[in-house]
This record gives sequence, C-alpha cells and structure tokens, in this order.
Amino acid sequence: MQPDCFLQVLLQVEISEIEGNIFRLKIDEASPLRARYKVPDVLVKDPTTQRLFVSQKQAGILALSSVHEDYKLQVTANPFQVVIQSKGETVLSMNSNGLLYFEHLQPPPSDRRPTAENEEAASDSSKRKQEDLGLWQEKFGTFLDIKAHGPSSVGMDFSLHGFDHVYGIPQHTETLLLKNTSDGDAYRLYNLDIFGHKIHDKIGIYGSVPLLLAHKPNKTSGIFWLNSSETLVDINTKAVAEHMPSGSAAETAKQRAVPLTDVRWMSESGIIDVFLLMGPTPFDIFKQFAQLTGTQALPPLFSLGYHQCRWNYEDEQDVKAVDAGFDEHDIPYDVIWLDIEHTDDKKYFTWDKKKFQNPRKMQEHLRKKKRKLVVIVDPHIKVDPMYTLYSEAKEKGYFVKDRNGQDFEGICWPGSSCYLDFTSPEVRKWYADQFAFKTYKGSTNILFVWNDMNEPSVFKGAELTMQKDAVHYNNWEHREVHNLYGFYQQLATAEGLIRRSSGKERPFVLTRSFFAGSQKYGAVWTGDNTAEWGYLKISIPMLLTISMAGISFCGADVGGFIGDPEPELLVRWYQAGAYQPFFRGHSNMESKRREPWLFGKKNTQIIREAIRERYVLLPYLYTLFYRAHTAAEPVMRPLWVEFPGKIETFDVENEYMLGNALLVHPVTEQEAKAVNVLLPGSEEIWYDFRKFKRMEDPGTLKIPVTLENIPVFQRGGTVIPLKTAAGKSTEWMIDISYELHVALDTEACAIGDLYLDDGHSFQYLHKKQFLYRKFTFHKNILTSSCADESGQYHTTCVVERVIVLGFGQQPTFVTACSKDGKENEVVFTYDTKTSALTLENLALSVDADWEICIN
Repeated sequence: MQPDCFLQVLLQVEISEIEGNIFRLKIDEASPLRARYKVPDVLVKDPTTQRLFVSQKQAGILALSSVHEDYKLQVTANPFQVVIQSKGETVLSMNSNGLLYFEHLQPPPSDRRPTAENEEAASDSSKRKQEDLGLWQEKFGTFLDIKAHGPSSVGMDFSLHGFDHVYGIPQHTETLLLKNTSDGDAYRLYNLDIFGHKIHDKIGIYGSVPLLLAHKPNKTSGIFWLNSSETLVDINTKAVAEHMPSGSAAETAKQRAVPLTDVRWMSESGIIDVFLLMGPTPFDIFKQFAQLTGTQALPPLFSLGYHQCRWNYEDEQDVKAVDAGFDEHDIPYDVIWLDIEHTDDKKYFTWDKKKFQNPRKMQEHLRKKKRKLVVIVDPHIKVDPMYTLYSEAKEKGYFVKDRNGQDFEGICWPGSSCYLDFTSPEVRKWYADQFAFKTYKGSTNILFVWNDMNEPSVFKGAELTMQKDAVHYNNWEHREVHNLYGFYQQLATAEGLIRRSSGKERPFVLTRSFFAGSQKYGAVWTGDNTAEWGYLKISIPMLLTISMAGISFCGADVGGFIGDPEPELLVRWYQAGAYQPFFRGHSNMESKRREPWLFGKKNTQIIREAIRERYVLLPYLYTLFYRAHTAAEPVMRPLWVEFPGKIETFDVENEYMLGNALLVHPVTEQEAKAVNVLLPGSEEIWYDFRKFKRMEDPGTLKIPVTLENIPVFQRGGTVIPLKTAAGKSTEWMIDISYELHVALDTEACAIGDLYLDDGHSFQYLHKKQFLYRKFTFHKNILTSSCADESGQYHTTCVVERVIVLGFGQQPTFVTACSKDGKENEVVFTYDTKTSALTLENLALSVDADWEICIN
C-alpha cells in the first residue's frame, strides 16, 4: 500500500466481528522480513470471532454484514477504506483521509542489491543510502538510537461521524474532554517519569491506555489501538455539511451541519491492531473493553481505607509514633507506607539494618492494631555483586540488554542499576518467587507492595527513560514494549503476593506505570503532583479519564507530593480524596511533615470527619468495586456516563458520580464561599447527602460552602448502604451494624444493593463465600432480597437504621416482618422540615429476607 522505489509490499488486512458488538481490524505485512511485534498478555483471551457475511461483491468493493445484521461494513480496495454503518447511518470510517501508513521492514541499506528493473534508482542509491541511514539511526541530544530493524512505524485515521465529544487515552495532565490538536501538539502515549508534570500538557506521563471514547446524545463508540510502542494521537473536530434527503424531486436537497471528529493514531512500530467498540451505551463500551482486557481486580477491603505515606518514615520508632498518632487523635487509617529509605542502600527486598532492625516485630505491632504495611519495590536493581538479587539475575541473564548484548546499565536511586526484563515469563516467575516469606526476609502476610519508577525511570537517560534500542526477551527492542514495562512488573508482583499465600489471599499492588489491562493487577495513582490548587482541580478529570479506561482503582496523592500545602488546601484535598477510589496521603522528602493532626485543632477535626465519612461509606464503595469487578462499571464516573442524553453534562469535570447514587463536587478554589453545582436531569430528584433535605429543582445551583465539608448529593431512586459508625481501621468495623439511606424518586421508588464477603481472600470466587443483597422500595414497602442465590456467605451483622428521604407525610405506624413471619412494630421519627423518615432500633439480619411496611 505504500509504494517504494524497490518494491510494492503486500499488506494483509483482516476484519472480524467479535461477540458483543466489537469489530477488529488487523493490518500486517503479508510476508515481512521478520515477524513484527504483536502485543501479548494484554488481552485476557483470544477473542471469539464471528463470521462476517459477504452481502455484496463488486469490482474493488466488498459489502459485509454482521451476524445480527445490525452493522454493515463496506470495504473499498482502492483507495483502501472501511466504512461501518448502523441502521443506514455511517458511524465510523477508516482511512477516509488516506492517512494509513505502514513502513515495511527492509534490509539494512548496506545489504540492498539493486535489481535489473531499477537501474536508474541504483545510480541514485548513494544519496538514497544516506537518507535511509538517517531513518535507521536517530540522534536525541547526546543519545544515538540505532534501529536494529529499521523504521517500522504504522498509522491510520478514523472518522467518527456525528461526534464532537471525545474522551480517554490517559495519562495526561489534561481536561476530561480531549482537545483539538490541529494547532499544537498531539496527545502522546509514552510512559515517562515526569516530576511535577505541567498542567494542561499533552506529553505522556506515567501510564498509557490507548482507548478513546466518543459520545453523542445516546450513542457511545470506542477505539482501542493495541500497540505498546510510542504512540501519538491527533484529534480534529469540525462541522461538515450533510445533505438531508429531500421530500420531493422538486425540492432542492437541504444541507445541515453535523460534527465530525477525525482521530489519527501513529505508532513507532508493531502492527495495526485496532478494536472498534460499538457500544451503543457507555456501559456497553466499558463491558466491551473489559471483555478484551479484563475487569478491575476486587481489592482487599483494607486497601479501600485511608493510606498514610511519606518519603520517608524514618525508622521503626517513627512508624510506631505515626501509628499511635492516629489512635490518639481518633482518626481511622489502615496502612502505613515505607518509601525507598527503608531498604539497605536502595536494595529492594532488604531492610536498613539500623533503622529497621526488627521489621517482623514492627509488623506484629501493626497487626495487633489490625493495620497493614506497604513497602516500595522498584524495578531497577543496584549493581552490587554482594546483593543476591543482582548476582542471581545477572547469572541467569534476567536483565534487559543494551544494543551490544551487555546488561543495560542506567542510573537510578541506588546509583548504577540494571533493569529486570519483566517481558520474559521466566523472569516474571522468578521475580514472583522473591516475595515468598522465606525469601523476602522480614516480610509477613500484612506486607503489601508499591511498584514505583517503572516507566522505567532512568536518570540521565533520554527523556529519563531506557534507550529504545535496548534489547528484551525474544530479541525485541525496547521501543516495541516500552509502554508494557510497568504493566508486566505489576503483574509479576501481584502474582508473587498471591503465590506466597498459596493462592488464598488477594494481593494489593500500587503501580505508577500502567497500560490497558493493568486493572487486573491492582491500583494506580497519578504520580508526582504538586501541593497547589490547580493540581487538586486537574486530579478530577485525570481520575475520571483513568476510570473510563478500565482502571477503577485510582487516586491522586492527597495534599500534593511536591511542596507544602497550606492547611486549607490540605483539608480540601482530604475531602475530595475521601470520595475517590484510592485514598492516600503522600509527601516528598523536602516537604514538611503533614500527618493530619499537625495543622491545629480545627483542621484536625475537619480532616478526621472527612476520613470518618469515607469509612462509614465503605459498604457502598466495596459494593461499587464488586460491580467494577463483575460488570466493568467504573467506580468513579463522569456525569455524562450516567446522563448520556444530557448535553450539558458532556464537558463537566469539576464534579462526578461515585457509582450511580452519589454526586460529589469537591471544592477546588481557595476561600470559596459558594460553588455552582450542576444537578442534572429535569426528571431527577436530588437530596443533600448529609442533611437529607431535597434540593430545589435540578439544574445549576449556587450552593454555599464552609470549610467543614464539600457538597455531596444522593440521587432519588437509590439506596446506599453505610456503617453506623467508623472504627480504627476497616478490620475493626466488621461487626458494626448497617444503615440504609433510601432516597425516593418521582415515583416514590428506590433500588440499591450491598455486596459482602470476608474482605481479603479468594473464597468469594472459589467457594462462593459472598453475599449479594438487593434493596427495593416500592409502594411504601422496603424489601431486602437475595440478588445472587449462589452466594453462601453468612454474617451476624444487622441493619439497625433506615432513613427514607423524600417521604411525603408522617406515617401512622411502621412494621417489620422477617422471613419467619414475625411482625414487629418499628420506632420512627419524621422530620417535617426535610421529609426524612428515620426508622430506629431495627435488628434485621443483613443476610436474611425481610420487609418493612410503612402505613
């Protein structure tokens, strides 16, 4: 398809339909000089393809129909183009701008022999060789990148018809809505360690998910470009004239302007392998992407609590003091973290012999408090023949090599370091074995792991990362696999934690670098942010974008990693973080200590309240993670996902939905006295989550705020399960009773659910040890029923309180009936000001069927 002076190279195109409304397009050379890289391990299985039927065939044009005939594909040979139509309307077209390119593999310039046909070309060949050599090696500052197999980039354009709102392709410090790039930089997907990344920048930072979503009222589509080399995405939205079909021959055809978004993908290497997700709803897109790359791993419950981190907690005494500080100030927390200084000279899997003389004893102390420890384990390995990990990996040949076949050496925290080649299955297995309790001295089963610097970060390297011509397993150059490096380290680490418990316990692994599918292995965070208001503000669209790309377990460093937040900013950040999936306070070595009680009594009180709100909300949050795990529903979602027909929600990024029931509007302006909140949906009812009062009509409301808390609203028609009190950590709360907040919609109905299991093992999966309950409010009866009959888990916990929001009038009496037919009268109070009905002193089993009748 790209003529060359020497030869015409045949490209092979494969188009298939995958069950569940997905199309796949693959383009590769029909007979390449050597195999081109195809991304392994990201797809959970080889997708089940369905045959497309040839419905028409004429010279150079092929018409294909999908199994259910919902979609028609028209493939034109010259110029090559694919058009997808649904119900007669064009949804998507490929190569309609003719930007398909595919640099075929060639022999090195020195090996080429001119053939009889191109004698003239041969005379020109010395100039040609010089030009070619320029493509075979590139200078980047002082770095020379030698492409062992020559230039091999690929690219293609896609036109999204009728769409002018596009989202996705994390990770960038950018707005939720992707911007036109026609007058500036393309969005770049190339995992890099960028300290204090600039706001509103299209440079790729720590992670990459090449998934783009397009949305228009009531239709969502997605493009998943499966390629792990450096990738650029150009976006151009414009209005195009479309002819309206005219009523009669006499009438002249009318024109209307419709939006069109062109998206051009360009990758340095590999093949073109693209999945077109046809939706049609946002939730269908999430399911389709999960069908390909897997769903979010179900986190252990403790990891949804609050995490306290710093670079660095100094020693065992410091850890004990911080732990005691939380108890002393009555602030719940679950996990304390140790950064790089806890090791012996930055050698991972070791402990500093002076500062951490008895790590097991320290962990036993934390275990008694029902708390956990997370330690950092980075991918770079200190060059030190006395360090067992290094000498063993070197002897086995487990490090990434440079282009000359020597172990690649770069500078990182320990100084001179080598980098484990996680793309090798053998290396991953060996690495996973390092987490065994007998191998990782001083580790216990409450120790979990943080993978940092895994872009990989190489100080003094080109763009602070590994050279593209470094060589991995199976002789692939680093350029081919770069964006997968962190994905593979997290995979191996999670595997190691599972294996050390003989497959019984769920792992917790936080990674900085990620790719499509990383959701299967743990959590991610947004990296080295700064303690400034702008970073608090941008963290919302950043987390929403990561969430839409399949990774629900994400968060941003509370307070900002770099610098010292003023108390007000810190408070506001805690309030936002409490309503986000991964909740961790973290700070840099240079910044002042900032444990939550160091900012005066009033601020301590407000932060305590924010963290307690989080702990009380955990039943709802854990249920959302179960939905993410089983049904691919993002925990944190942009408003448009819940209101796909409401255009006013499409660009909202200063508030979000947590599940389908809560709308959260963090305060991100200094000294704010009020915020403008959009409560979407003219047919929706919204309630103040804390005061239970129904909000006046939906739309944009000016809501007064104080420093005490941020606006949170419950949507009418939902039931939220909560705990009646917070405990010192999640494990202290197992037996605390539940309360239900039932918010009525315009029909006076509501529905919600509760998921429960032991919170730490895989028994929910292997032994059906889980409980999934459904709550329904209809015709003044609240019913608890089983949402999944296969669940076998039992709990002694009870529902103690029910609050019905928006209940029309004071009832005369209320009764509760359990399954055995016993009826009990229920104590209630009714607040005429808020129309909230509170039912108290209930003792209704969480794991039994029952109903409450309000008369």
